[in-house]
Amino acid sequence: MPPSDLLNTALDTAARGWPVFPLVPGGSSPALHSEFRCPGTGPCASGHRKWEQRATTDPAVIERCWSHGPAYNVGLATGPAGLVVIDLDVPKLGKSVSEHWAAQGAETGMDVFLLVCADAGQAPPLDTFTVATPSGGTHLYFTAPDGVELRITQGERGNGLGWGIDTRAHGGYVVAAGSTRRDGPYVVTDDQPPAPLPTWLVEQLRPAPLPPQEPTPVTPLQGRRSRYLDAAVAAEAQRVTTATGGERNYALYCAAAALGQLAAGGALTEQDVTETLLHAAQGHVAAGAYRWSQARQTIASGLRAGAKRPRKVAA
Repeated sequence: MPPSDLLNTALDTAARGWPVFPLVPGGSSPALHSEFRCPGTGPCASGHRKWEQRATTDPAVIERCWSHGPAYNVGLATGPAGLVVIDLDVPKLGKSVSEHWAAQGAETGMDVFLLVCADAGQAPPLDTFTVATPSGGTHLYFTAPDGVELRITQGERGNGLGWGIDTRAHGGYVVAAGSTRRDGPYVVTDDQPPAPLPTWLVEQLRPAPLPPQEPTPVTPLQGRRSRYLDAAVAAEAQRVTTATGGERNYALYCAAAALGQLAAGGALTEQDVTETLLHAAQGHVAAGAYRWSQARQTIASGLRAGAKRPRKVAA
């Protein structure tokens, strides 16, 4: 698509109050740098800012982004937009619906969704803002409920709805209508305002409560520096344990970067930082916010970022 068309798509999406950010041309991945390659400058001068933090409705910012460089597709950050999008997929080449749903006659994510609705004794909530995806799938847009912070779900994992059904809320995004992938465009098929997410779906998608959090052990340090360092470690551990929604992984990264500065300055060891933050993150892992392997990668990335700006503590 011409860049001017995608600029209009970004502006039109933002005009609905839905924050946008650039995706790679012809694709659906964020075009912004990852936390593993963050230069620590510009918008990230005080710490890496992910696409969810940088998504915007500011026309001036959007103009600058989409008027220069390649023809970026448009990402819509669902959490900041106050949306929950139900993504109904179709089987990819060589794949098929899982056995449980196939036995009930389902062939697509839409079929599975209709079965989920029938099992709940509810009419399918299809009367809402709807987008057809290039692969033949469907995006159903809903306004997010007040007082409940829903996250992304994938298929049948955790509190997911079923095979071929993903949901995008806090921590997630969708490709905005008007964007074009190599296999075709995203097209609005029902341009009415998004309906409120039905209460019964809110309950099914509601995240499980975090398990009781054990106190994070902070190894006492020696010497006159100990009081300051103990407080710094405890504060960053608390940053991790109290993070919510889409901020959980970002909080873990920021904590690792902050303590990574002290580790690079010789006041702490990277092993101590890693063990402390992994312990602080245990409740989020148990709740399915991220996996242990992802937590370790995030901490390692934060430590690398912190090492670029070593900080020494006076003895």
